[in-house]
Amino acid sequence: MLDLGRLRALHAVSVHGTIGAAATALGYTPSAVSQQIAKLERETRTTLLERRGRGIRLTDEAHQLALTAQELMSIVEAAEVRLEERRGEPAGRLAVACFASAARGLMPRVLADLADRHPALDIRMQEIDPHLSIDLVARGAVDLAVAHDWDIAPLPTPPGLEQAVIGTDLCDLLVPAEHRLTAAGSVRREELGGERWISQPPGTVCHDWLMRTLRAAGHEPLIAHLAEEHQTQVALVAAGLGIALVPRLGRGALPPEVRAVRLDPVPSRRLRALWRAGAARRPAITETVRTLRHAWPRSAAER
Repeated sequence: MLDLGRLRALHAVSVHGTIGAAATALGYTPSAVSQQIAKLERETRTTLLERRGRGIRLTDEAHQLALTAQELMSIVEAAEVRLEERRGEPAGRLAVACFASAARGLMPRVLADLADRHPALDIRMQEIDPHLSIDLVARGAVDLAVAHDWDIAPLPTPPGLEQAVIGTDLCDLLVPAEHRLTAAGSVRREELGGERWISQPPGTVCHDWLMRTLRAAGHEPLIAHLAEEHQTQVALVAAGLGIALVPRLGRGALPPEVRAVRLDPVPSRRLRALWRAGAARRPAITETVRTLRHAWPRSAAER
């Protein structure tokens, strides 16, 4: 009989692409994941992973087995949901994927609150961009995603997922203190032509929004610097190297070299929680979502 833990390890490798990333998602060491895969290969008498340069590739047999593993994990999840629902208390492990600024500005309070009130609940959080985290929920790699999308760039939701809105995060245009735009009470998007921008890397939700917004206003964006962390973007603005559009959540206090200017209309992004429909009745899911929504007004007021 195939071991479910080893199948779970193979499924994690198929979803995350590397043994190291799979180990991080599962809370194991890379060597432990490798050992699980090696044992599964011996059990099935099948080669599952092939070396390709410095990386690995799943064989066709491994892809088929990973699909079977996902089906089995869905069955196990349904059984766990029923048991947890009967107990009526949040319990067990809950894997949460969350984008960076929410992980910094919202999740610490939420995680501490849940740990204090529900000691049987073991939440494991990892920072993942919404472009990836929603797919990970759909594929069963994580249980819950805290994601965001922008007013003009909504993220598609795969079938089989449910969601709840957590709150709306407003964004400011950050400019150096001596910049020409600091004299304006507010700035329209059409006035931003010719500026040097500091942005998150391509493929992120924030970068895509910035490109769409400026092009819609008739400007081809000049991206001078790319930085994933908003604090890094603020530091680059403070050094006079460009301007940036930065959400308020998790941003922290601005240094004296940086000014926040209101952009008209004010850009906003919607925070939402997403989970699989089959786990909708799980108390760990419902209580985590409730706590997220309860914590949002306080987090928003502190910005």
